[in-house]
Amino acid sequence: MSRTLILAAAIALGLGLAAGAQAQTTPTPATTPVKHNAASETGRDVAQQKRIEQGLQSGQLGTGEARKLEAGEARIDKTEQRDLRNGSLSASERAQIQRQQNRESKAIYGDKHNATTGNPDSLKSNLEQANVQRNINQESRLHNGVTHGSLTNRELGRAEGGEAHVDRMESHRDTLRNTARVQRADNRDSRRIHRAKHNARKRH
Repeated sequence: MSRTLILAAAIALGLGLAAGAQAQTTPTPATTPVKHNAASETGRDVAQQKRIEQGLQSGQLGTGEARKLEAGEARIDKTEQRDLRNGSLSASERAQIQRQQNRESKAIYGDKHNATTGNPDSLKSNLEQANVQRNINQESRLHNGVTHGSLTNRELGRAEGGEAHVDRMESHRDTLRNTARVQRADNRDSRRIHRAKHNARKRH
């Protein structure tokens, strides 16, 4: 082999090794994790409350059944509060919330299709219906805030904590005194939601 060919082969080999070394040392661009929008979770919260309200209005749910279901809603809201505390939901946290919501969905279906019925025109049912209607309004406002970006995940988590407190109160006996307490708690939550949705913090 001529000296010229040997020199050309050496140069080509050197260039190939250099390119390989550069490829190995070039850092892979970091991917920014996508922050999960909790709209699917809040949307289901609204839907579950609407199903409870419909059951009370149709007489498929008694007030005792509705109170037990509100206790289940409180557990879901509490989980959302805890998991959103750091501003994001991991895949495992989302899966846990979905499992809880699935159990609640089955409980609503079971209670609406069992032999127990309620009187939608009774005072107790009307009180419970009013409570659930306020829940729908509050959860709808949270869902709207998440969907349109006026609520951050942390703000949503704090608000869900307030909803958990209200739902637990609603799981107690539906008396006039307890209804008044629920209304006061709902009013406080309503003001907090309004402030959170109209402050300078936005979801990015």
